[in-house]
Formats: sequence, C-alpha cells, structure tokens
Amino acid sequence: MASPSITLAYALLGVALGTLTGLIPGLHVNSVAFVLVGVAPSVDGPPVAVGAAILAAGVVHTFLSIVPGLVLGVPDAATAPGALPGHRLVLAGRGREAIRLSAVGSGVALAGAVAVALPLSRVVAAGREWLLAALPVLLALVAALLVLAEPTRRARLGGVLCLGVATALGFLTLDLPATGVLTPEGAASMLAPIFGGLFGAPILLDALDARGAIPPQDGTTLGLSRIEAVRAALAGVGGGALVGYLPGVSAGVAAVLALGGAGGSGPAGRGSDRAYVVATSGADTATAVFAVASLAVLGAPRSGVTVALSSLVGPAGDGSAIAPMGLLGMLLVIVFAAGLGIVLLLIVGERYLSIVRRLPRRPLLVVVLGLLLALAVGFAGRIGGAVFCLAALVGLLPPRVGARRVHLMGVLFGPIALG
Repeated sequence: MASPSITLAYALLGVALGTLTGLIPGLHVNSVAFVLVGVAPSVDGPPVAVGAAILAAGVVHTFLSIVPGLVLGVPDAATAPGALPGHRLVLAGRGREAIRLSAVGSGVALAGAVAVALPLSRVVAAGREWLLAALPVLLALVAALLVLAEPTRRARLGGVLCLGVATALGFLTLDLPATGVLTPEGAASMLAPIFGGLFGAPILLDALDARGAIPPQDGTTLGLSRIEAVRAALAGVGGGALVGYLPGVSAGVAAVLALGGAGGSGPAGRGSDRAYVVATSGADTATAVFAVASLAVLGAPRSGVTVALSSLVGPAGDGSAIAPMGLLGMLLVIVFAAGLGIVLLLIVGERYLSIVRRLPRRPLLVVVLGLLLALAVGFAGRIGGAVFCLAALVGLLPPRVGARRVHLMGVLFGPIALG
C-alpha cells in the first residue's frame, strides 16, 4: 500500500499529464487512456499511486479539452446554426465567459454526482439484467428523443438523415481491424479516427473558409442566473448518469436530452447556448464519477480511464469493487483532481485562448487537421486514416441539413440498438 504522500505525488503528475493532453487539439481522453493501458502495468510504482495518476489525468483532461475546441473549431457564420454552442459564444467574443460557464457546470455537477453515485450504482446493479435486455429499446428511445428535440420539422428530418448515415458508418467501420502503433496490442480500435473525423475535422474544414480573425474575447460576466446555471449543471448530472451506464451515449447526447428540463433544448440563443455549455461540462464531470462507481459496484469499466484502472489493479474477487484503491479512494482522487482542474481551466484556459487566437488561423487549422489525421493513423493504422476521411465527409452533413451534430453519435448507439 502506497503512503498518502506518494499517492498525492502521483496524482499531481496525473494532473500535469491531463493538462498537457487536454490542450492538444483532437486528443480524446479515451485515446490517452488506451495508451495508459499499455504503459501503466510497466510503471515502477505502487498500483494505488499509479492508479491515482491515471484517474487524475483522465479527470483533468476532460476539464481542459474544452479550450482548444472553443478557439480552434470556430465556424463561419454561415455554418453557425450547426456549430456547437461554445463556438457561437466565441464568435460573439464570449470565450472567457464560456470557460467560466464550463467551470461552474463541472463544479456543481461534481458535488451532485458524488452524492448520488453510490446509491444509483447499486440500483443499476440490482436491475442489471433488465437493463441489458432493454438496452436496444432504450437506445432507440434516446435516438427518437434527440430527433424530437430539434426545433423545426426540417431540422427533425435532417436529424433522421444524419442518424441513419451515422448508423451506416458505424456498421461499416467499427469492426474493421485496427493496428495502431500508439496503442498496445489488443487495445487498438476505430474510435479515434471515427470521432476525430465526425466531430473534429468537419468544424476545422468549415473554419478554413471563414473570413476574418477570431474576435477579442472580452467580458466574463455570466449570462445565466444562479438558478439557471444550477439547473443546467444538475441536468448534466442526469445526463452523466446516462453516459455512465448506457453504452454509445455521449455527454453531448446527454446534454441535449437533459436540457429539455433546463431550458436549453430550443433554438440557439443567448440562454440555450450558455445552458448547453454548463450542462455538457457537468455531464463530462459527472460521467467520470459514475464511471468509477460503475466499476466499483458492477465491476464493469465504462470509460477508457476505468479500462486502464481495471487493467492495472484488477477487479476484486466478487467483481463488486476495485482493489486496492477502493471506491472511496477513487472518489477522493476525482474530487482532488477536479478541484485543480477547475483552477487550471480558469487560469491556463484563458491564457491559451488569448494566445492561440492571435496565431495565423489557416496555417494553424491545417496543422490541427494534420494532427487529427496522424492520431487516426497512430491509433488505428492506415485503415484508420481512411476511416477518418470517410467520417469527416459524414461530419460535414449536419449543418448543411440544419440539424445538430449530436445525431452523429448514432455511429455507436445505432449499431448497438439494431445489432
């Protein structure tokens, strides 16, 4: 058993690693975790301490990863209706506010998720067989609710089209052989090229056609009242529970559904964009908590980070808890890392936003596109590069049919529901 001081030191190393990876455009937390799956067992250190580093890195990565997405994925005004709400805030010069909204959402959601994670996981464990049997129906219901959440008939038809195309992409690509050099044998998958192509490359490609520079980011006053912000963050907690227990559901999907009760599911606007940022950030943070609780109670890893943890220390004999760290230890690490993540988001995030927006825009976007392609090849081989390009074409569809990009998550839950 590692001493508290050693565990703390490793957790701080994880915080530093998560900060670095979170600021690299296009690098998903699960991609980092899959690398750690291969690296962690060979690290010379107590399993508890190494596990704390992995967990801290994953948590902090989710906090910082919003920043490159805000500043590097800004679309032209013509494609703004299909852009993520955070991008619209940057277009309006409210990037600093978006960072603060994200911090508020994560902080409130952390408290809420820690409070309910253990009892909720026990309820899910009691109904596990029913949940698995009903999974296709539940995912089909999620897809239907996403379509119904669109504000117009045209957008709903566009959502159905995007959902169908994304589902076909999933059937076509998810089971292709992946041989990435950045992942250990047996851990490579097509997820990195699929998600990089669907959600990263299209926004950058649209941004290449944009004219003018990113506007100055002035003003930090939040455009939501305290009650609205708390409601959106708690909606994110509910969304995080969906992500934590239903495969194929992302924080973006959860936020769209959850915001039906938070006042943000309607057309883009002053309140809805801000509520979406709060709820999505809250869902990301809550997901980290619920994934750990799911691992401890159900013995089932529900994220790349928990896969790395389970490969390091292994489940207890009864499959209900992780030894030797324990649920309480993992939750303490999450709270510690999340607290530092909020501070880093506010300090490092604003400086990153200020520096990167002054760089030459088109060359920077081309470099980021190249990085996404390189990561796709690194994580899934040459086939991964081809999948990335195909997914990028599919990812260009939603703004052109007036629908949200979130329907593209059908690439995961479509094959699960229909398979």
